[in-house]
Amino acid sequence: MTESITITDNRTGESVEVPIENGGVDASAWKTLLPGLWFLDPAFGTTASTESAITYLDGGAGELEYRGYPIEQLAEHSTHLEVAHLLLNGDLPTTAELDSWVDDITHHTFLHENFRRRIYDAFHYDAHPMGLLTSGVAGLSTFYPSSKEIDDPDVRMQQIVRLVAKMPTLAAAAYRFSKGLPFVFPRNDLDYTSNFLAMMFSIAEDDWVPDPALKRAMEILFILHADHEQNCSTTAARVVGSAHADPYVSVAAACAALYGPRHGGANEAVLRMLGEIGSYDNVDAYMERVKSGEERLMGFGHRVYKNYDPRARIIKDAAHDVFAVTGKNPLLDIALKLEEVALADPYFVDRKLYPNVDFYSGLIYQSMGFPTEMFTVLFAIPRTVGWLAHWQEMLEQDSRIARPRQVYTGERGRQYVPIDER
Repeated sequence: MTESITITDNRTGESVEVPIENGGVDASAWKTLLPGLWFLDPAFGTTASTESAITYLDGGAGELEYRGYPIEQLAEHSTHLEVAHLLLNGDLPTTAELDSWVDDITHHTFLHENFRRRIYDAFHYDAHPMGLLTSGVAGLSTFYPSSKEIDDPDVRMQQIVRLVAKMPTLAAAAYRFSKGLPFVFPRNDLDYTSNFLAMMFSIAEDDWVPDPALKRAMEILFILHADHEQNCSTTAARVVGSAHADPYVSVAAACAALYGPRHGGANEAVLRMLGEIGSYDNVDAYMERVKSGEERLMGFGHRVYKNYDPRARIIKDAAHDVFAVTGKNPLLDIALKLEEVALADPYFVDRKLYPNVDFYSGLIYQSMGFPTEMFTVLFAIPRTVGWLAHWQEMLEQDSRIARPRQVYTGERGRQYVPIDER
């Protein structure tokens, strides 16, 4: 039997049959039946804006795959740069391909000296690191005018390499500027994640290296945050990119979307909630207030996942490895108790309120020494790869410029009244 749906216009009795393909239906098939009518879908909750072969997400089953590979396998066996190559190119790299990719990234981590000295200096001393990062990424567009040649695949890849390479440098510089610390130059002898941590936390040690457990936890967090389908920031990158904007301003637009607390600020909200609860003994009472609507439960539930977020399971295990080095975060017991109560209480289970990736990530970042204002920046570093993969895919699809419709609800036909008669 052919999988399809039939739409009938009850005004005329006319119908159109639309095939179901890959879990979706082609809206253009409805235009002949319903000219001049728009489907009202606030926040695009049931609208697919594109076809994509990058990330598969089944929220009901709690499944996440990059290019067909389960996130669990990639987090266990891979590195962020290997995953980045996968997302951008479609396949896991060979040894030679990975060596070449890592070498390219390693040798493009430095910032132009005029940029390093002048751009961030224009900001107030206590500027938010995410504001610095967003502005910095957009500013790079002016340093690489060839990036406007988006139809040239070689030029596109050159900019992709630059952005992936320089994002940790920009992020660390934003942090150190906000703390009044001197910038630390990238080191070509370190891998991608270790280099970022060195630029963040080393002071005057030329041989500084992170603890292996902390480095691996950071690597896992980068992998888990590398992409997540058509979220707010990825959609922002695709919409801006559809105007044929260069990748720097497209990624800056994505950073701006991520800067919003409803997108990139969830793990900070979790820490704030845990601090407000205060102690293990207060968890039950807090959960009762959540059920009565007096409080909100942060870090549980997800716009897409209606099951346990697979990233949350992975990150929970990584958290224990971090605490073995840093000492247990005093908020961990509260978090574990919250999860225990939520998973046993029909109120939360029936509403499919399971822990998401943000529930434990903030605890890890805090224990590693990152201030809360850096949490969104830490999100942006790995997500840059996903943004660029979607930007590149959009160009290869020769997508039209994004132009949603609206359902107009305002007045019409009004006549101008001179100001002295109003």
